[in-house]
Amino acid sequence: MLSMLLPLLHHGMLLVGLPYSETELLYTQSGGTPYGASHLAGKDSQRIVDEQELKLCFAQGKRIAALAKRLHQVA
Repeated sequence: MLSMLLPLLHHGMLLVGLPYSETELLYTQSGGTPYGASHLAGKDSQRIVDEQELKLCFAQGKRIAALAKRLHQVA
């Protein structure tokens, strides 16, 4: 995976993950890692996004928006 990321990092991509201060990371069953929010459902699964997954998605969205705002102010 790292070999796939290197060209993107070289061109300025930023990784915006989730810190362990997001307590849902400690309790989610399949909804995220420090690398970011996720959802796991099988091909024919009817599993819906659970509460922890939603909270992690919103937390990561806030982090990305805050970073974009800071980068825009600098540019």
